[in-house]
Amino acid sequence: MLVLSRQRDETIMIGDEIEITVVDIRGDKIRLGITAPTRIAVHRKEIYEAIKAENKQASRAITPGATLASIDPSISPGPAKTINTSKTARLAAGPARPNPDLTLTDAPAVPKRAQSRTA
Repeated sequence: MLVLSRQRDETIMIGDEIEITVVDIRGDKIRLGITAPTRIAVHRKEIYEAIKAENKQASRAITPGATLASIDPSISPGPAKTINTSKTARLAAGPARPNPDLTLTDAPAVPKRAQSRTA
C-alpha cells in the first residue's frame, strides 16, 4: 500500500485521468473530492462490496438454460420456457449510457420528416 501525506487543497493523481483532492479536514475525518471520467465508477468501499454481492446473487439466480419455474416457483407449471440470458443480462444492466466523448457534431445526421402543408 502506498501511503501519501496531503494537506487541504492538495491533490493526488492516479494515472492521467483521476484526481483526488483533500477538500476538508475535520478532526478524524477528511473530505475528498474525486474527479474521474464518467466511464469509471467511483464508490465508497462498503457500497462497492454491496453491489458486488448483489451482482453475484443475481448471477446465481439466472444461469444459462434456467427456466422460469426454477427462478420463481410460484409460476404455474407448464411447458418449460428457457430464458434468453443474453437479453436478460442487457435488461438487468439498464439503459445504455451515452458516450460522454461524443459531441453533437459526432452524431449521425437524422433526416427531418417531410412536413405536409394543408392548403
